[in-house]
Amino acid sequence: MAVLKLWRKIRETGRTAEPAPPRPRGLSCEKAAALHGSVQLRHVDAGSCNGCEIEIGSAFGPVYDAERYGARLVASPRHADALVVTGPVTRNMAVPLERTFEALSEPRIVVAVGDCAINAGEFAGGYGVRGPVADVVPVDVRVPGCPPEPAAIVSALRGLTGR
Repeated sequence: MAVLKLWRKIRETGRTAEPAPPRPRGLSCEKAAALHGSVQLRHVDAGSCNGCEIEIGSAFGPVYDAERYGARLVASPRHADALVVTGPVTRNMAVPLERTFEALSEPRIVVAVGDCAINAGEFAGGYGVRGPVADVVPVDVRVPGCPPEPAAIVSALRGLTGR
């Protein structure tokens, strides 16, 4: 039955798949334009519970496949255009986060993923917590949720690349 529906769709439209959803609105500045449709990302866990890391892994997995929209994870901040930061910034991670940000190539975009990265979430006011990511480095894109769904992460990355 599914094969028959697919065959009819191909005959009617000439396409085998649905068109991509509309482009999300992203950075409205020269930073996003400087990326030219692709972004190299370095992930930094600043003290999270690892819930956001699981969702980032899913966003780059075969189901959501963020790489098809021009986003790619890299191993070194010197190869990256942007940081993806998860978790509240702990006292021990504040200086490494600043150094990683300084090692980024221009345009230096920071994506805060999850409520903890945006406003320290459940960890706000904790002894070992310095605060949200914006207290340490400037944040350009925020992805809310605890943890955010992979589709929300991919949508934010599509806003960066414009694809």
